Amino acid sequence: MDSDHRRLDPSYASARFAVRLMPRGGTDRIDGISEEGTLQARVSAPAVGGAANAALLRLIADELDVPRTSVRLVAGATGRHKLVMVDGLTPQAVTRRWPGIKV
Repeated sequence: MDSDHRRLDPSYASARFAVRLMPRGGTDRIDGISEEGTLQARVSAPAVGGAANAALLRLIADELDVPRTSVRLVAGATGRHKLVMVDGLTPQAVTRRWPGIKV
């Protein structure tokens, strides 16, 4: 399959955005978008053994209605500031879900 066809096929779409995560936040939820365009999220899992990261990826997949395998952590595994990639979803779809997010 040539690269021109891939750009037209939605299964090859991807969106990348920044997330600020609060582990042990009491509940799993999206708190909104910061002034800088970063997704603000909290999860009940602790930041031990990757539990908070796994909970974040599940939360994002549920919120965007995509398979969990389509969401991955690109950077920030050990900090609160993370970079997440969602495959099979356009940046416009993410912006429709969370207006104000910088994709």
